[in-house]
Amino acid sequence: MTKQKNNTSWQKTRKFFNDVHLWAGLISGIVLLVVCLTGTIYVYNTEIREWNASHLYKVDHSEGMSKLSPDELLDKNRDLIKGDITGVKISSDEDRSFQVTAREKGDKSRFGTTYFVNPYTGELLGNSKEENAAATFMGYMFSLHRWLLLDKIEAPIFEGLENRKLGSYITGACTILFTIGVLTGLVIWVPRKAKNWRQGLKIKFNSNWKRINHDLHNSLAFYSAIILFLMGVTGPFFSFPWYREALQKSLGTYKERSVRAPGPSAGEGKKGADKDQVKIEMLPLEDYLYSVDQTLDYVGEYTVSLPKDGASKINISKKRAGFFAPAASDKLVLDVASAKVIETDIIKEKPFNERVSGSIKALHLGDVYGSFSKLLYFISCLIATSLPVTGTLIWINKMKKPKKKNKRKTATV
Repeated sequence: MTKQKNNTSWQKTRKFFNDVHLWAGLISGIVLLVVCLTGTIYVYNTEIREWNASHLYKVDHSEGMSKLSPDELLDKNRDLIKGDITGVKISSDEDRSFQVTAREKGDKSRFGTTYFVNPYTGELLGNSKEENAAATFMGYMFSLHRWLLLDKIEAPIFEGLENRKLGSYITGACTILFTIGVLTGLVIWVPRKAKNWRQGLKIKFNSNWKRINHDLHNSLAFYSAIILFLMGVTGPFFSFPWYREALQKSLGTYKERSVRAPGPSAGEGKKGADKDQVKIEMLPLEDYLYSVDQTLDYVGEYTVSLPKDGASKINISKKRAGFFAPAASDKLVLDVASAKVIETDIIKEKPFNERVSGSIKALHLGDVYGSFSKLLYFISCLIATSLPVTGTLIWINKMKKPKKKNKRKTATV
């Protein structure tokens, strides 16, 4: 009697989760199809952009050729680079170009312009403002993924609400439904008896198309469930401030934004700064890189943020190289005058919750452990794209079943 009650309660619970899973999928299905498809492509955003403009990123060199120093490369191209040089990127790859970031006055772009230089000859290869079909295409993929292209529509659809925000709210809400779908799907997947677990892990390709479709939906979703959950739970972080705050609080890393006290006017501040400002001569960049290597003793890529005139600190980040290398960078602050390390921000020394909180974007995009995690995310995102299709087909097939039974009963009568 107790066993029968347990079975009945489990059936009711399973039915509840099944209904939630069904409606979460049906409501968000079309949007998720678009979001997951564009997400699949966007996993390899960097690789696609670089493939299309390989002449900027890849360099040819003869064996035995040595690279010029960063300062020599800057001196050779200083007249060709427009604007103030704000940073450089130095790769450990022998076939990669040396990158210089500069910003002109009035440039409102987020990163300015990147100039690409041959590290062996000092030749300027081009810049990021050049026409690039892949960059344009990936820009549309990103817009479709984040805002459903609503940011391309100038006239507001709803008065008082930006189209970009509207698109972000829609994709964010559908991603929350997707996460609910992943969690409820796992509950539904769990078999009643342990001996049936193997069946849930297999795809019976020798069966009919309905069975194959059912197995593709259940088995593939199970295998990719962890990554699907990570993609889903981090997605709304970029759509809703309340979600971002809640996620940070749950990780114990939330910090309230401090309100800045009103300072002196722009003119007064500038005059005061100029009066007290003492220009500090920079050392050769190689001295700073050498100092970084003493703290971070591994092969990797450097990103140097050059200090403004009068600044006493220089920021340098270093990222490991390799197929399975962590994508997160270690960051150091050095004294401009002496090249001594005065501040460190090393990933492996941080508590786990801080590492997770600082890697939300990487966890969403798959840029966690280099090419290895990107491949896993690409496959998982491809599976996620198929789930609205296979799930809808399962629902349609179930809707047809009662009709067939009724026809048989009528025929018998």
